[in-house]
Amino acid sequence: MIEPKPAIQQGTAQGKAKKRRFGGTEPQIRSALKFYKVLAYLTGGMLLLLCAELVARYGFGQYLFAGGTNAVTGQPFGLGFADAEPQGVIGGANISVGVLIVHGWMYVVYLISNFRLWTLMRWPFLKLILLALGGVVPFLSFIVEKKFHAEVEAELAANPQAAQRY
Repeated sequence: MIEPKPAIQQGTAQGKAKKRRFGGTEPQIRSALKFYKVLAYLTGGMLLLLCAELVARYGFGQYLFAGGTNAVTGQPFGLGFADAEPQGVIGGANISVGVLIVHGWMYVVYLISNFRLWTLMRWPFLKLILLALGGVVPFLSFIVEKKFHAEVEAELAANPQAAQRY
């Protein structure tokens, strides 16, 4: 009969801990971290702007317009809020729709930055999900960015030899 043995990672029997390995070099990881940080703040800011726009649209029935002509008075319209229904501005640029489009594309680039950092750090899949939620939950991108930035810095400091060498 085979005797059961305790689950010990290789190398721990001699008192050595398992070495941490990253998916890239330290400069690659720091570059990915900086890219992620910039996108986290930009996407978080656009998300807050998007939330304000949605409150204005669905709470007060207003769109943000730039330029055009006031539909009621016929006067030139500068920059500001106008009625959504019936249309308050004829012509002009609907900045509310622009905010939606810009946030959507910025979120795509944010997801790319998440994936890049996640693969270089070789984290579990749940961390990628948490990173991705930062772009759709208001204020979460700022919180998650701070937490993961500190975690990456700590892992890099604790494992200076873990980055691959080519």
